Amino acid sequence: MKVKHNKKRNTAFVYEALIKEATDAIVKNDIERKDKIVKIVKQYFEPFSVLKKDLDCYRSLYETRGTAKEISEKIMKEVKLSKRLIDPEGLFKQQTNLIKDINKDLGPDTFNNFVPNYKTLATIFQMFNDSSPKQQIMLENQMIDLMASEEHKQEDMVPIDNIVYNSFVKKFNEKYGDDLLKEQKELLTHYITSFVDNSIELKMFLNEEIGRLKERLQKAKDIEEIKSDGSMMEKTNNVISKLDSYSRETVSESILLTVLKTQKLVKEIYSDVSVS
Repeated sequence: MKVKHNKKRNTAFVYEALIKEATDAIVKNDIERKDKIVKIVKQYFEPFSVLKKDLDCYRSLYETRGTAKEISEKIMKEVKLSKRLIDPEGLFKQQTNLIKDINKDLGPDTFNNFVPNYKTLATIFQMFNDSSPKQQIMLENQMIDLMASEEHKQEDMVPIDNIVYNSFVKKFNEKYGDDLLKEQKELLTHYITSFVDNSIELKMFLNEEIGRLKERLQKAKDIEEIKSDGSMMEKTNNVISKLDSYSRETVSESILLTVLKTQKLVKEIYSDVSVS
């Protein structure tokens, strides 16, 4: 008998729905709501928690693409073992508490958020919960084929900027002009999900990006238009100093905005000139 998908008991769906809800809160500058979501995520998905272990089982499958079929089969084998080691009663209890807190603090509409890989998450849920041996094997083979495929299904190919950034991009463009650059979108991606891992990936990306921007600005000082203009040279040095000071500060929205504007500045500087 095929198990009906219960998205509220699908750990990965709930996690992705919370990320989407946090994104909307950031876009709307609703700090209070964002903080509530951060608190819930940190409480229930902390390292070694039963929900984090369950989420890792899902992610090992739906985040894997383009691997050899033999590797996909090995991953599937390890995931099944890890899933069996999770206490089902403990998992159910934590899911119940999580659902209760989401309904109380955020509202039931959180579960109606659009999650682009919903069908894949539903397939994994059924694979983890289906009691029919035939259905189990069919679902496992379906996931293995998907993990081994180079191309994502259409549900997984929806550009994240079309889903996540529409409002943010619109507001940013109204204030600063052109569409966001590739590096700006990448920075925003890390920022939006930074509260999940205590900003570890954001800090790593930011350190590398600031280093790149400082290097490009230092080289820009050799451009004749900048070198011959005392004011432009001073402003360039000021930006470099400001970026340098960020290595000693906690990541904030003010820093984020400055780096976004600097990314655009560097792009404009090098759009019309060639500097080695």
